[in-house]
Amino acid sequence: MIEIKKVEDRNGLKKFVQFHYDMYRDCQWAVPFLYSEEMNTLRSDRNAAFECCESDYFLAYKDGRPVGRVAAIINHRANERWQHQQVRFGWLDFEDDLEVSRALLETVAQWGRERGMTEMIGPMGFTDMDREGMLIEGFEEDATMYINYNYSYYPQHMEQLGGFEKDNDYMECKVKVPDQVPDKFHKIAAMIGKRYNLQVRKFTRKELLEGGKGHEIFRIINATYKDLYGYSELSDRQINQLVDQYIKIADLNLVTAVEDWNTPEHKLVGFGITFPSFTSALRKTRDGRLLPFGWWPLLRTLKWHKTNVVDLLLIGVLPEYRAKGANSIIFDDLIQWFERYNFEWAETGPQMESNEGVLSQWQYLEARIHRKHRCYKKKL
Repeated sequence: MIEIKKVEDRNGLKKFVQFHYDMYRDCQWAVPFLYSEEMNTLRSDRNAAFECCESDYFLAYKDGRPVGRVAAIINHRANERWQHQQVRFGWLDFEDDLEVSRALLETVAQWGRERGMTEMIGPMGFTDMDREGMLIEGFEEDATMYINYNYSYYPQHMEQLGGFEKDNDYMECKVKVPDQVPDKFHKIAAMIGKRYNLQVRKFTRKELLEGGKGHEIFRIINATYKDLYGYSELSDRQINQLVDQYIKIADLNLVTAVEDWNTPEHKLVGFGITFPSFTSALRKTRDGRLLPFGWWPLLRTLKWHKTNVVDLLLIGVLPEYRAKGANSIIFDDLIQWFERYNFEWAETGPQMESNEGVLSQWQYLEARIHRKHRCYKKKL
C-alpha cells in the first residue's frame, strides 16, 4: 500500500530534496543539482515566484520507506495569461512501480481539483526559469544542471497510467564548436550588423548590477518569451533574483549583448548568457553540496574553464530584431570566445520543436538533436 505524506516542515523539505540524490546517485548520466538552489527554489520565503504561485510537496512511502515525490503547483499569473485553470506537477521522481506514480499524480490531480483546476500539466516548475519536461529521448546522454534527467521507465508510466497526452516537446542540441567561425556565418553577422547598425556590447559587472543593464536583459526575456508555451511574465522581484543568481558569478566574456546604434540611447535588443558546463564538477560534489570541498571543482570550472563544454543558458532577442538576424551577431561573438577558452562542444537549452527559427540557427554548424523532453497534460 502506498502512503502519501505532505511535506509540512523544513525537515520534510530536506527529505523531499534528498530523495532525488539518493535515487540517481549511481546513474552515470544524471547530474546532482546544487542542493542550496533546490532548497531556495522550493521555499516560499526564498523564491520570488511565490508572489504568483502556490505549491505543496508530497512524498510517497511504501513499507515505511520513501519511494517517490512530487510538487503540486499553481501559477496564477500563467493561468490568467493563458486563460487556463491548470495545476502543474513538477519535481516528479518515483521508483519503477505503477502504484507509486499513479498515487503521486492522483494526489496532484486531487489537490488541483480542490482549488478549481480543470487540467493538469507537467513536469513544470514555478516559472519558465525552472526545469521543464520529462526526458523521453537521450537517456544515455550526459545531463546538465539546467534540465531534468529521468530514467527511461518514466514516460512508459505516463503511457500506462492513461489520460495523459503530449502537450509540448522540447529539443536540445549538441553543437560542435568550430575551430573558427564559419566564413558564411561570420559574413552574415557582419552584413546584418552593418545594414542595421547593430553593435556587440560587453557590459561590466557594475553596469549589469548597478547600472540597470541586468534588468534590461531580463525584460527582453519577458518580451521575447511572452508568447511561448506556459510563460508567465517575470516581476521586478523575480528579475532581481535572476540577476543575483546569474550575473554576479558569470564570466562576462561569455555574456554578449547587441545594441541598436541607430537609437540615441543605443537600445539593448538582444543578449546571450553562456556558462562553462558544471556537469563534471557537480559529479564531484556530495549530493550537490558545496561543503566541505564541493566548491573547489565548481570554482575551477567557473574561473579557469576546466571543461570542454559550454552551456547556452539564456538567449533573447526582441522579435523585430530576431527577424533581422540579430541572433547571428550574438553567436558570431560567442563562438570566438568559445574558441579562446578551448570549448569543444556547446549544449543548448530546451527549444520548442515547433520553433523552426531557433532550431534552424544551427544550420551552419555541426549539430545534432540529442535529447527530447515532453510536457504532458490531462483533463481533470
